[in-house]
Amino acid sequence: MKSFEEIEKIDAHVHFNTVRDPLFKYGQENNFRFLSINTDMPLFSSLEMQKATNLSLIEKHHKRLHFVTSFSCAEWQYEGWQEKVIHKIKSDLQEGAIGVKVWKNIGMALKDGETYVSIDHERFDPIFNFLEENDIVLLGHIGEPKNCWLPLDQMTVRSDRDYFSKNEEYHMYLHPECLGYDEHLKARDRMLEKHPKLRYVGLHLASQEWDTDEVAGFLDKFPTAMVDLAERICHLQHQAITDWKKVRAFLMDYQDRIIYGTDCVDENTLTDKELVEFMDGRYRSHWEFFTGHHTMTVPKVTGQFRAMNLPHDVVEKIYSKNAINTYGI
Repeated sequence: MKSFEEIEKIDAHVHFNTVRDPLFKYGQENNFRFLSINTDMPLFSSLEMQKATNLSLIEKHHKRLHFVTSFSCAEWQYEGWQEKVIHKIKSDLQEGAIGVKVWKNIGMALKDGETYVSIDHERFDPIFNFLEENDIVLLGHIGEPKNCWLPLDQMTVRSDRDYFSKNEEYHMYLHPECLGYDEHLKARDRMLEKHPKLRYVGLHLASQEWDTDEVAGFLDKFPTAMVDLAERICHLQHQAITDWKKVRAFLMDYQDRIIYGTDCVDENTLTDKELVEFMDGRYRSHWEFFTGHHTMTVPKVTGQFRAMNLPHDVVEKIYSKNAINTYGI
């Protein structure tokens, strides 16, 4: 674990929703930088508040933090909405945003009358045209893990069981009237086909976390796309129980297309000490998985699996170089 402190690392998927310092001190000591992703979700503060929080942290910690902006769909059906969104994106980019995120509310909550609105809807086209024409990266949390469409007792990892038991409004098994798993992915692919030069990051292993072959197929189909690992490393570990070679081959074959992230949310619900201890344990467990060569266990996964024993240069790509190349941070 000696090289944990030595290698530059970027947690390229966090949500810093409060102004405080403990993770930045930790990052300075352990060679970590962060990318905070603003998200239009009900439990977070407003997008303007999220941006203000990030800008306050950046003013204090400078290049140890960058941020991604987002936009609201609350007025999506009104005339002039696209122009307002593009204006907001331009303004946020001028203030330092390095990309734009869309969330699962598109496809799971947003409606046109009684019909759920997917990411390929034509009203999004002017926004995505703007991003494409100006080489601005789009980060997409479209759909959910395949477990989302299964009963709790059939889900493969504990983190999904915990999340969907507490957030039943997003547990699609309970909502058969909503779009199916494949419909979200097909809509995403149709959107990307309409915008072939759009740089895109499929967050959470592009919601195809259940099978590395599926993620590989997505990356093969869209050569400008990347994926991040946020809150889906446990799915790789689950697959490694039965097919270690397949998981490692995926990481090796797509080493230039994978970005490390955790989906850490800091909303000041933990003390400084609790937050640092929790994240340090998480970071070191992930590091052990990617760099070790022994059998290990983690709380989110039932069963033992071998660590990936990735080469040094592959670890550097996943942990920092790919994020630097994708986001310019």
